[in-house]
Amino acid sequence: MKELVVISGKGGTGKTSITGALATLMPNAILADCDVDAPDLHLLLNPDIQKKETFSGGKVARIDKTKCNECNVCRQVCRFDAITTSFAVEDMSCEGCGVCVWNCPEKAISFENRNSGEWYFSKTRFGEMVHARLFPGEENSGKLVTQVRKAARELGKEKNADYLLVDGPPGVGCPVISSIGGADLLLVVTEPTRSAIHDMQRALDLAKHFNIPATVCINKYDLNKEMTGEIESYCADRNLPVLGKIVFDKEFITAQIQGKAVIELDIPGLKTSFQFLLNKILEILPAEGKEPLDGTRK
Repeated sequence: MKELVVISGKGGTGKTSITGALATLMPNAILADCDVDAPDLHLLLNPDIQKKETFSGGKVARIDKTKCNECNVCRQVCRFDAITTSFAVEDMSCEGCGVCVWNCPEKAISFENRNSGEWYFSKTRFGEMVHARLFPGEENSGKLVTQVRKAARELGKEKNADYLLVDGPPGVGCPVISSIGGADLLLVVTEPTRSAIHDMQRALDLAKHFNIPATVCINKYDLNKEMTGEIESYCADRNLPVLGKIVFDKEFITAQIQGKAVIELDIPGLKTSFQFLLNKILEILPAEGKEPLDGTRK
């Protein structure tokens, strides 16, 4: 099974819209949304959740009132002001550092697993999908991303899938690093703006650091053709393939409102562009005995 991860150096480039479009075309694929801090792929694919699992991203302190003598040591040592005057722990403020646990003379404070989010096995109209979400204010998204990818890979092996298509997080931080490790190919989505070019370069540097093959797709390329040319020149100088260029089209918004991938609106020009993009991807990541698909998956 070959793994394609779609990332972007910044948010708002259209990464998830492009992933959703590829999901309609990619043959025999398992889908995964690793943008667990702000997952959006489910808005396009409307997954039917088959199984739900709890994610624990860390620990939270708990005070046993039957043992606590309100000596105030815990409040003195907590640098996050997570313990109230009534000696209760505020979950949103507790960082799980353990200082209060170690310093409590009455051993009245313990650590409990923090319920930080959920992850899911789902079915979509384009195949099976593994996805997740962190609860508001929770952290350790890199750990949850790792869990989603692991589950998606195991599901792919079980279903004998040819491809794993991953919608990765934006940026270059810990969640992105967790998303791309061991991938067969990265598709970096950018747009012709100065900030997007800068962040694309950082994403490509990250891929180079981890020795992961990277390619580029320029979304909304026709909004600034001069900068599109700059992106193409930058990639050509570094022998980085630009696999596709997608036009700016308000039908992307129409598709989002309808909860669809843009391919499902059957706009000939866009469909052709995405089929071209997919075929270029499959030239790099051919599945044994498989040919590029010429239409939407059923």
